[in-house]
Amino acid sequence: MKLKFLLVLLMLVVSCATTVGQTLNAIKDSLYLQQVQDQKGPAKVLHAEPLYIDLIRDLGARKGEKEWNLGFGLTDNLKFDSYEALIEYEWAPIDRLGLEVELPLTFYSPLSGTKREEVPSNRLNSFKLAAQWSFFVHEKAATSMALGYINELELSDFRSFGSPLLTGNVYNPFLVVAKRWGSNFHSLLYTGPKFEQQFQAKKWHTVYDINTSFHYMISGTRNFLGVEFNKTVQHQDFDMTIRPQMRVGIADNLMVGIVAGIPVSRENERFSSFVRLIWEPAHKTR
Repeated sequence: MKLKFLLVLLMLVVSCATTVGQTLNAIKDSLYLQQVQDQKGPAKVLHAEPLYIDLIRDLGARKGEKEWNLGFGLTDNLKFDSYEALIEYEWAPIDRLGLEVELPLTFYSPLSGTKREEVPSNRLNSFKLAAQWSFFVHEKAATSMALGYINELELSDFRSFGSPLLTGNVYNPFLVVAKRWGSNFHSLLYTGPKFEQQFQAKKWHTVYDINTSFHYMISGTRNFLGVEFNKTVQHQDFDMTIRPQMRVGIADNLMVGIVAGIPVSRENERFSSFVRLIWEPAHKTR
């Protein structure tokens, strides 16, 4: 009888602890969502932003928001390793409009047995300017939509830098649709074409990107676990890279994101990794 009583008591304690934990998590989520969404200003929905293909400010950005990003990546290609680095600054000059400036660099290292001439030259890839306008923000439906445009002036590599300085231009309009399911689950679609103009060859190249992401945000925080599916269609060729990822807050305005890249078809590259450091300077709320 004593054993049965202890088992029943243990089950009640576990059940109560689980219920209390779920209730506390729900309270945390409610308070955090209220903190983010109910500040003075236009409506805004909290969404988990993918780490590899990131957005131009938050969806529903509010005037005065700003953010610095530093990114570092490594890709294991078939004949060489490539190391990428980027620095970007994004800000919201008015409500709902995000702007961004980015400088991406790539450095190459040959693998054993690869001739130096088979390896691309190190380069400052381009000078990127971008804008994103959130045209739909619905708090009750936890849904946001935005239109954006990225203009990327491509630069010559360091081996022939300045001869010429500009080698091409990439025109990239895009659409973003994001939905939060309950308090913790997030989904996002980022899609659009890229039209690449090559100045010297006088040629055009078109690629269509379809990027989808799914995240679970931990209760009461901006920390999350998730995955991106980066898909590219060009000339009837389809490529996809799966990027599991996590984001962790180090301080109130400092976060780090860690991404792994797993190509579905290893035509040109093997595995890759990417780290993003995110700093949001304090801004005044109205």
